[in-house]
Amino acid sequence: MSERDVGEDAPFSELAPLTPRSSTMAALKGPWSARAWAQTVNALPVLFMAVLAAASWWLVKNSPLPGDARQVAAPRHEPDYTMRGFALSSYGQNGALRSRLEGDVLVHYPDTDTLEVEGVRLRALDERGRVTLGMARRALSNGDGTQVRLSGNARVVREPGPDEAPSARVEIRGEFLELFTETERVRSHLPVTVVTERGETRAGNIDYNHNDRSGRLGGRVTGELRPVPR
Repeated sequence: MSERDVGEDAPFSELAPLTPRSSTMAALKGPWSARAWAQTVNALPVLFMAVLAAASWWLVKNSPLPGDARQVAAPRHEPDYTMRGFALSSYGQNGALRSRLEGDVLVHYPDTDTLEVEGVRLRALDERGRVTLGMARRALSNGDGTQVRLSGNARVVREPGPDEAPSARVEIRGEFLELFTETERVRSHLPVTVVTERGETRAGNIDYNHNDRSGRLGGRVTGELRPVPR
């Protein structure tokens, strides 16, 4: 090129030569190793996109679904421990004994926090020291023993309290009795026999609350009552 300025009218032969578009184009004309490197460089964007797509798919597959839509397997109803010849006691906030559960065999189910007991014997005390006894061949209880379902020659006995007369004793018998130890309530949808100092009463079902000594007898009700001694 001459030393004079190149203007818009300068002939093409006097313009600077074009720069090659990339070193890759030049490398394609070189030896084999250079061509291989050029092809590898050209393939890098495709490989990067493939890795990015695979990572996106993995994130979508393993991300938590909205609203916990994934189905969680329900816990299986299987026991976590068994005891034989056992005795369990529970205490109130003041340290006083509230209940004692004894039996031949106890099985605990963690999914429902329930106890299945064979040869059950239950003793519960209220805040006034009044005792309630429960016994049966089998029982199903919640974890703290406040609700107990007795079955098989079931009996619930409410003993008189320290400030009560002997006539306050009540015994309920049946093949099924549901006992609520905190509220001193007994109920059953099956026939029962109620024994008091006055005699025996038989009914098709019962819902009895010993706190106020009131209840309801349903079905066919029969009984024998003794006169109150003067």
